[in-house]
Amino acid sequence: MSQPDNVRATRDEDARGSATNRKRDDVELPALAFTGTLRFMWTQLTSMRTALMLLLLLAVAAVPGSLFPQRPAGPAIVQDYIDDNPLLGQWLDWFQMFDVYSSVWFSAIYLLLFVSLIGCVLPRAVKHAKALRSTPPRTPRRLSRLPEHGTVLLERSGPSPVEAVEQAARVLRKRGYRIEVREEPDGGASVGAERGYVREIGNIVFHLSLIGVLVFLATGSMLSYRGQKIIVEGEGFANNLVSYDSFTPGTAFSDEMLTPFSMTLKRFEYVYDRQSPTHYGQPLDYTAVLDVQDGPGDTAREVELKVNHPLDFQGTRVYLVGNGYAPEVTVRDGNGDIAFQGPVIAQVQDNLFTSLVTIKAPDARPDQLGFVGFFLPTAYTGEDGVAVSIDPAPLNPELNLNSYYGDLGLDEGDPQNVYVLDTENLTELNSRALEAGGITLKPGESYDLPEGKGSISFDGLRRYVGLDILYDPGKWGVGFFAVLALVALGVSLFVRRRRVWVRGTTGPGGSTMVEYGLLARGEDFGLREEHLTLRRQFEKLWPVQAPEDTESTERPIAVAGAAQNRVE
Repeated sequence: MSQPDNVRATRDEDARGSATNRKRDDVELPALAFTGTLRFMWTQLTSMRTALMLLLLLAVAAVPGSLFPQRPAGPAIVQDYIDDNPLLGQWLDWFQMFDVYSSVWFSAIYLLLFVSLIGCVLPRAVKHAKALRSTPPRTPRRLSRLPEHGTVLLERSGPSPVEAVEQAARVLRKRGYRIEVREEPDGGASVGAERGYVREIGNIVFHLSLIGVLVFLATGSMLSYRGQKIIVEGEGFANNLVSYDSFTPGTAFSDEMLTPFSMTLKRFEYVYDRQSPTHYGQPLDYTAVLDVQDGPGDTAREVELKVNHPLDFQGTRVYLVGNGYAPEVTVRDGNGDIAFQGPVIAQVQDNLFTSLVTIKAPDARPDQLGFVGFFLPTAYTGEDGVAVSIDPAPLNPELNLNSYYGDLGLDEGDPQNVYVLDTENLTELNSRALEAGGITLKPGESYDLPEGKGSISFDGLRRYVGLDILYDPGKWGVGFFAVLALVALGVSLFVRRRRVWVRGTTGPGGSTMVEYGLLARGEDFGLREEHLTLRRQFEKLWPVQAPEDTESTERPIAVAGAAQNRVE
C-alpha cells in the first residue's frame, strides 16, 4: 500500500472513531429512581471499605477528647479554659469540643459504623449458613492439576475402587472433614471432603462481637452513672443525688436507677512498713470499716472495704480510691461567736501525707475569715525554720496556717472551688512575711487572730476516705464480647480451609488405582504436611504395590506432585 493509501486509511479510521464517540456521547445513562438511589446508598454504606473508613474516622474523631478538657470529667476546668480563651473557647464549645463523646457528630459516626457493620456481617452470616448446608464440591476431572496430588496403586488383593473410596472417606471423616461419596460414570467412585468452615465462622463471630461491644458500650453510656464521695469518720452517706460530691450520669439516667443503700464510716485502719530500711513508712494496707444497709429498714452490718476489693450493691460498686486526714477546727469571729466548726478535708500532696488545708468562714462578723496552709501528720522543723512531715502516720500532727479577712466572694452566688481560697480581695493577717507570723497549732491548742478578728483552735483529728461509686450495666457485655472477639480472631487466623478429593478407578492389570488431590483456600503452608499425612494413612490402610512391581505397568503410582495449576 502506498503512502497516500495509508493516509486515507488512517483518516477513515479516525472518522469512524469520531462517529462512534459521537454516538457514545449521545447515550444517556438511565436516572436512578428514589428506590434505586436508596439502594445505591445502602450498598455503599454496608461495604467493608466504608466500615473500615468509619472505624478510622471514629478513631480520629476521638482525638479532640484528649486535647481539650471535657465537661463530664471537670466542668470547672472547661469553664476556666473558656474564660482564659474567650474567642477560641466559644468556637470550640459551639463545635462541642468540650463534649466530644456525647456530641452530635461523634454519635453520628458511631451510629453509621454500627449500621455499616450490621449491613456487612449479617448478609455474610446468612450466606455462610447456606454454605454449611451445602455438599462439598464435585471431584475435579484432572486431580493432577491441584497444588498437592498423588496416586496409589493397590495390590490385586486390595479392595475394589468403591470400597477403597469408602475407606478413604472414613479416614477423612476422622480428620474432621465433611464428606460426600459419589459414583463415577466409569463404575468407580469418588469422595469430596472439606473442612475449615469454622474459619469463616470465626471471622463472622469476630465482627458480630464488635457489634456486641458497640451495643453494650452504648448501653453503658446511656444507663450508667458515676459519682465521688468523701466520708469522714463518724459520718455517713446515702445513695441519692444530693449526697454526692460530684456526679456524672448517663444520657438515659433517672433517679429511680439509684440503689437505695447507705453506709457510715466507723473507723479507718492503716498499716505502714516499719521493718524495711528502704521502704520505711510505705503503706501496706488500708481498710475502711463501714456499717452498711442494703436498703431502707434493713439491718446494718459491718463490712471492710479495701483497695481493689469493692463492695457490690445490686450492680453498684463502691471502690476505695483515697484517704487522708480531716483536722477538726473551730473558728470564732470578732464577736466571739462560732463561725465555723467541724472537720476540714485536707488534700494529700505527697507520700508523707503533707496536706493542703483551706478553711472558709463566710458567717464570721464583722469580717469574713479565711485560712490556708498545710497539715503535717508528723511535723519536724528544720534549722531553716521550715516544718515538714517525715512520716505518714499522725505521730506529731500540726497545722501551719496563714489567715485572711475580707470578702470571700461567696455572697454573689458564683461557684467556687472549696479547696482554693481566692485571696485577691482579702487582707492578710498572718503569714511568715508579717510581724504576726504564721499560725502553728497542735491538737488542743488555739490562736487569737490579730486586730481582734477572732480565733481558731485545733480540736482533734479524724481520717476520711474517698469513694468512687460506679454503676455500669454494660461492662459485663463489653468484657464478654471483647474476649469472644479475641477467641474468634484467633480461630479465623489459625484455622485453614482445605478440600480433598479421592477417586477410585480400575487401573492397569485390573488392580485398584486411587488418585487424590488437595486444595487450600488462600495461603496454607501446612497443605504439604497434610498431603504427606494422608499419604501415610492410605499406605497403611491398603496393600500398596511396591515400586518394582509397577515398572511393567508404566509407573502409574505417581509420586505426589506440587503443580501450581488450578482446577480445570
